[in-house]
This record gives sequence, C-alpha cells and structure tokens, in this order.
Amino acid sequence: MRVKDKIIVVTGGGNGIGRELVLLLLKKGANVAAVDINEMNLKATAELAGKAKERLSLHIVDISDRAAVETLPKAIVARHGAVDGIINNAGVIQPFVSVNALTYEKIDFVMKVNFYGTLYMVKSFLPYLLERPEGHIVNVSSMGGYLPVPGQSIYGASKAAVKLLTEGLYSELKNTNVKVTVVFPGAIATNITANSGVVLETDDKKTKKKTHKLLNPDKAAEIIVNGMEKDKFRVLAGQDAKFTDFLYRFNPRKAANFILKKMG
Repeated sequence: MRVKDKIIVVTGGGNGIGRELVLLLLKKGANVAAVDINEMNLKATAELAGKAKERLSLHIVDISDRAAVETLPKAIVARHGAVDGIINNAGVIQPFVSVNALTYEKIDFVMKVNFYGTLYMVKSFLPYLLERPEGHIVNVSSMGGYLPVPGQSIYGASKAAVKLLTEGLYSELKNTNVKVTVVFPGAIATNITANSGVVLETDDKKTKKKTHKLLNPDKAAEIIVNGMEKDKFRVLAGQDAKFTDFLYRFNPRKAANFILKKMG
C-alpha cells in the first residue's frame, strides 16, 4: 500500500523508530495519527514535523489499556475521516535478568504492552480497515522473537507471540483488502536499550573484533515503510537480523549458542 494520502496510525510515535516513522510518513505525504503514552515526547515529534504537523494528530494512550485503545479509532476517524493502516511499533524490554529472577509484575508489564497492546490495536482497528479500498497492518516483532536472547526470555516470548499473531492474520486476511507485514528489527540505536543499562557492541578498533553496528532509527523507519509499500510478508531490519535469521533457519541450537556466547 502506497502511503501517500493515506491515514496511518503509529504507536510509540514519541521517540525512536516510532518518531522516525511518523516523520517519514508525513514526508511521503501521508496523514498520521501518532500514539504514545508520553505527551511531552509526542509534542516533540510534532515540532520536528514542521509544517507537515497540519496532517498530524497526537493521541496520548497507554496501549496496554484495552478500554483506552478501543476509543482510538473513532477519535482518529473524527480527526482524519478514516484509517487506512496501522503500524504497531510501541514496545518495551525487560530488565536483563533470568526468568527465575524476574517478577510477575515485570512479566505482566512486558506482555501487556508488547503482545496485548498490539492485539488491542489490531482488534480495535481491523473493522475500520476492512471497510477501506485497501488497508495495511504492520506489526513490529523483534530479532528476539525468533532467536533466544539470555536475559530477555519474556521479551522474546512476547515478540514471538506478535510474530505468530501477525502470520495468522496474514492467512486470515489473505482474500481481503487488508495486507499484513511483520517486522524483525535487530539492534537499533534507541532508548529502549539505553534505558535498560545495556551497552551493545560496535566495531572495536583495539581488539579488531568485528561486530554489527547499531541501526539508526531513521534507517529502520525507511526499511519498515518500504516493506509496507511493497506489501512484504516479513521485513528484516538490520544486518544482524538478516544474519541471525539465516543462522536460526540453518541450525536453531547453533544460533542459540551463538547469541549466548555473544552475550558473555
């Protein structure tokens, strides 16, 4: 689905990939409804949009709150007239600890935002998308949704659920006007990792050790929107995602041990 003149909803639009998605979609001529829990971050995104913010609406919503999400479609339709696509980008990671050390409170939080938040968005907007000449659902999973990362097992489980939900939707909506895309970003240079106190490796000139560089959020946004416009079934964002996807398909145990070794 070409995004020009379409109305697209983006969750997590206040920072990182979500902000870059909003700005890129506006640049391409779309009308955008940016959704985020943080009002200040949303306003910062609007300022960066410049004159294009006339085609932008801001919606302060906690996507883990089903009742709040269910009110979104009518609010967005009232502002823009319709909804043609949604990009479920918002997500959180867990503290880098084992399942044994993770509290149920943290487990519930991760699952509610990553999986249920995505599900609530899909369930709330799908009836509206089915009424349009063409519609599109983009769900952002993660490299961790197919590859086990020690210390992120619950995050990975939530993103694996997003993966299978999206693939199931693809099959269910195959003969409708709604296209479905699942996205697997690798390591992205956003606050989602910085806020967890984790330092990810880049090229180390001293040790001559070659590792994958972090993908910039604006580049990730380009890859995602390009995949949406080409109606791709799955999108791998970043060389690390492409490499680990290949390795996992070839030998899942080897891929798991590879990540375990990399995590130290």
